[in-house]
Amino acid sequence: MPAWESVLIKTPDKHPPFLRLALITAGAIGIAGYHLGVDDSEIYIPAAQKLLHPALFPFGTEFFESHEHLSLFAPILAWSARLTHLSMDWTIFLWYVLTTFALLVSCWLLASVCFRTARARWASVLVIATILTMPATNTGLLLMDPYMTARSFSTPLTIFAITAFLCRRYWLAIGLTVVTATIHPQMAAYVVFPAALLWVMERSRVQAPEPVPVAGIALSIIPVGFRLAPAQGAYREALYARDFYFLSTWTWYHWLGLLAPLAFLLWFWKGNVRGTTREFSRISFVLIPFGIVSIVAGAIISSTHEFDMYARLQPLRCFHLITLVFMLLLAGLIGEYTSTKKLRWALPTLLIGLTLGMSYVGYATYPNSPRIEVPGLTPATNAWLDTTWWIRQNTPRDAIFAVDARYLAVPGVDVHGFRALAERSALADYYKDGGVVAIFPNLAPEWKQMSDATSGLNSFNAEQFSRLAREYPVTWTVIHGAAPNGMYCPYNRQGYAVCQIPGAPGLSDPSSSLASAGTSLKAGAAQANAGPQAR
Repeated sequence: MPAWESVLIKTPDKHPPFLRLALITAGAIGIAGYHLGVDDSEIYIPAAQKLLHPALFPFGTEFFESHEHLSLFAPILAWSARLTHLSMDWTIFLWYVLTTFALLVSCWLLASVCFRTARARWASVLVIATILTMPATNTGLLLMDPYMTARSFSTPLTIFAITAFLCRRYWLAIGLTVVTATIHPQMAAYVVFPAALLWVMERSRVQAPEPVPVAGIALSIIPVGFRLAPAQGAYREALYARDFYFLSTWTWYHWLGLLAPLAFLLWFWKGNVRGTTREFSRISFVLIPFGIVSIVAGAIISSTHEFDMYARLQPLRCFHLITLVFMLLLAGLIGEYTSTKKLRWALPTLLIGLTLGMSYVGYATYPNSPRIEVPGLTPATNAWLDTTWWIRQNTPRDAIFAVDARYLAVPGVDVHGFRALAERSALADYYKDGGVVAIFPNLAPEWKQMSDATSGLNSFNAEQFSRLAREYPVTWTVIHGAAPNGMYCPYNRQGYAVCQIPGAPGLSDPSSSLASAGTSLKAGAAQANAGPQAR
């Protein structure tokens, strides 16, 4: 047996081999990377920050609390930070490591249920560890994000729940599904259909007339408040900016990502596949109708604008679970069928290729950011990260910022969200807050007005900023480019300027928290010319 296999591949014990899985987790994070406050975490992280420090974010909370009210994600992070006395940044990072580890443990358990040999089981885990940031076809989701969101919890929990259903531990599975629902209701809903099919298959085999244990969960996720009507105005703009919601916009290779896994799963189910268990066949079967139903639902929603209000259900996101489980099963089979002496080279070669490929994808996605943004240790080589860090350290907690509505698309930002990094309120941005609007239509008018008000902000003059301050309670701004004349900008470096907005009511009020921050502002202005800040 080759050396690498003697370390990782042994006869599985009764319990998961946590030490080896921990080592694989370290490798997986090295491949996937870690980034604070990027992409969807711009929506999730501020809710936790505000729970920990209520003085933060005095304005615009509706754009992140809409999600927070439906999830225990933010309370879990805030509670963890209080319990450990760690900063929120460190709390988030450690939870990211822990949830990545939990996903690999859940994959090991599922592989152990589906495969008879140690090689197949470990092949599943090792391949999943290398492809964590692989897209789940065109659903807008990765198998596991390289940042912290509610999906970081829900993904391993759903795999644990599916494994429990396969092992016929129904009450444990129901409990895991309920826990998932308290953190990410939408992802929990996707467990119900395959779980119900697994239960029906087992009940049919033993012919036991028991009540369906998942019925209560299914009833709890039936959507309410939806209606047949085309999306209008600002909501239509936000909704149709997310073309992955609509199957009619998918290209042929997106369709391949839908249909190819289902075709392979059909072969897994019907074929005489070596080294697999009955549970391998069961999970392969239930994912087929699960995928077909989601495709049909997506096609119906895309068929007419009358179903626009149902597009936010995103039925095609079922393929997040389908893709993850399919890749795990496929990887196990690769491990099983390359176990002969002549093909022993195939699995390590595949893993090396996947590692190089996914590492390159991570670099291309965040080309201007550190690979792993370790809190407090990573030097800020990115101008945007340096700017937001300075804001966090040197502006009042109750400051309200105006930032260009489309700042996330600026080269060098690498999709790092302002609120999550700077820990300051800001007017709504076009992209991530637009994603919130696509789920919560009532926010559409407010989102449209704010994002229009800050569109082109980097070219505003002092009078335009003052006019903006008369419309909204903004007191500060971040400008990408040269600061206009007549504005006090204590930070001006690397193409970014942080400035007070002239005439902003919050700055002229003697009781404003800015008065207590005067000393730090002067010190920060001096630091702004001294070189990069340590993050």
